[in-house]
Amino acid sequence: MYTTSGISRQRPRQHRRYDDSGAYCNTPLKTTMNINQITTHESIKGDCYRLLAACFYQPQKEIFIDEGLLKNLTSSLQQVCPEAAVFSSEMEKTILNYSDEELAVEYAKLFVGPMEMIAPPYGSMYLDGGKTIMGDSTMGVIRMYQEEGLARGSEFKDLPDHIAVELEFMYYLTFKGMKAQEETDDKASSEFIVKQNIFLNRFLRSWVPQFCDRIKQGTDNNFYKALAGCLYTFIKDN
Repeated sequence: MYTTSGISRQRPRQHRRYDDSGAYCNTPLKTTMNINQITTHESIKGDCYRLLAACFYQPQKEIFIDEGLLKNLTSSLQQVCPEAAVFSSEMEKTILNYSDEELAVEYAKLFVGPMEMIAPPYGSMYLDGGKTIMGDSTMGVIRMYQEEGLARGSEFKDLPDHIAVELEFMYYLTFKGMKAQEETDDKASSEFIVKQNIFLNRFLRSWVPQFCDRIKQGTDNNFYKALAGCLYTFIKDN
């Protein structure tokens, strides 16, 4: 896991108000509602990244069902990407058909091994040609993490371009952009939007479609088929 000491999960509470010309004003106008709506949309979008990331760690039905991860994912997607919510709703239904052991076996077959991974969850395997890990694209990912002051946590043993880590980084960028909006730092807010677009287009959108195709072609497990459809749709439409 890549971490920084300055992250909070608080939601933005206040925003400056602007009239239709863009000038600051003290009266509540429709423009304020639009700003609030944008902030809410970004908050929910960030939650989608975070919840999707959790789906690509070792599966635990207790977390997926009892703690409401899948239910929350569907609720969030319905507000920002309804097309992807169709798949997360299917995930909620199909996971009931599998035991923890069955999910763990399928997860290992797809993403871990022990022989050859059916759907490697690492960007470099798709972006750098062949069966390369820690290639040039991984170095690019690491540089973007480092630019944000993020470093690998001692407990995290996987690679920096694992799908879950890249999705969590998008959550981080979204959160930081919202925090800048809260602090009325328009320059920083715009910079984080640019960073989101760079990371999304340079990395995730460049390899997630192939990754999702490998999942769908390599499994009969309907939960993971639906997860692939959900991720693909969200990344494509976001």
